[in-house]
Amino acid sequence: MARDPALLNKLGIAAGSLEGYLFPETYTYTTDATLRELLTAMVEQFRKQLTPEMRAAGKERGLNEHQLVTLASIIQKEAGNVAEMPLISAVFHNRLKLGMPLQSAPTVIYGVSDFDGNLTRRHLQEETPYNTYRRRGLPPGPIASPGAEALSAAAFPADVKYLYFVSRGDGTHEFNTSLQGHNRAVQRYQLRR
Repeated sequence: MARDPALLNKLGIAAGSLEGYLFPETYTYTTDATLRELLTAMVEQFRKQLTPEMRAAGKERGLNEHQLVTLASIIQKEAGNVAEMPLISAVFHNRLKLGMPLQSAPTVIYGVSDFDGNLTRRHLQEETPYNTYRRRGLPPGPIASPGAEALSAAAFPADVKYLYFVSRGDGTHEFNTSLQGHNRAVQRYQLRR
């Protein structure tokens, strides 16, 4: 049903799926609620969370609603904590402006049909629409349902020049403006684990 063109049209979703538009929240419903009612409630909650200010800010940055939601979904999957979401958003906005690939592992994982929990070099080389190591720009659609903080971060990135980030393994990231600094952080936090 999340791919039903009639429902997508009724809900005003200009995409092939409700992926990304089903707002993560606690919902109260009765046993006689239909799937259509549940999906509609989740999209209505999404519409409340994606404010006109967020839409306008996204538009100023050259993103339509679908692109904004797609970016927010990537931020949601990348962030280990809410406080870093605007920084992660800034990295992606800066990369998009420069025409750099986003190089987001969660997008690669989303596009892998046989993913077993271990991201490999082979996965990074696979040609899928979601492999942002091989393709520049945003993937064709959201990879998750972003929460309010990720939607806000996508619309309002931090005002920083960062182009890189790497997980420290504790839920936080080290951010860098240079590839040299990034490579040192990868060496420190990823390769020596």
